[in-house]
Amino acid sequence: MSYLSSIIKQFEYYKSLGDKTFQELNFEELKKEFAEDSNSIAIVVKHMVGNMLSRWTNFLTEDGEKAWRHRDQEFEDTYTSKKALIDDWDKGWHCLFEAITPLTESDLERIIFIRNQGHTVTEAINRQLAHYAYHTGQIVFLGKLLKGKNWQSLSIPKGDSSKYNAEKFGKEKGRRHFTDDL
Repeated sequence: MSYLSSIIKQFEYYKSLGDKTFQELNFEELKKEFAEDSNSIAIVVKHMVGNMLSRWTNFLTEDGEKAWRHRDQEFEDTYTSKKALIDDWDKGWHCLFEAITPLTESDLERIIFIRNQGHTVTEAINRQLAHYAYHTGQIVFLGKLLKGKNWQSLSIPKGDSSKYNAEKFGKEKGRRHFTDDL
């Protein structure tokens, strides 16, 4: 159960990084592409949502690459508002959390399929965590590029590492998840 509670916190953390980035940006900034054929934040979000809905819908009983998914269309920006983008983002994460929250330790070794490739549930979760962390990092980096000096750091701001470490080492040793203090 430690793995399951930890993985849920990890996913919540990456969702929160996206949420915080969206708060700092307006709709035009979310749609900005820096170069031809690059992905805007909106496109990265659309891709992540498509992946989440495909991977996590009935993931224990159906292949994670659904026939109804049109991956190539995920790279066409069709959002008409910031609200629509955020609603879609929340829908994807909701699908993920609805799928993994009820899991038990005995589910972790079950075999599920993604494009006919067998994975244990643990392997599938780890695969998707890495995928979402990768893309969330892109979202945050693009947000930082867009805001420049006006960016509000989502981690330890430059120059504050000593202060941050002093605060952490000022607490008693104990087992806790790094996201508990966020």
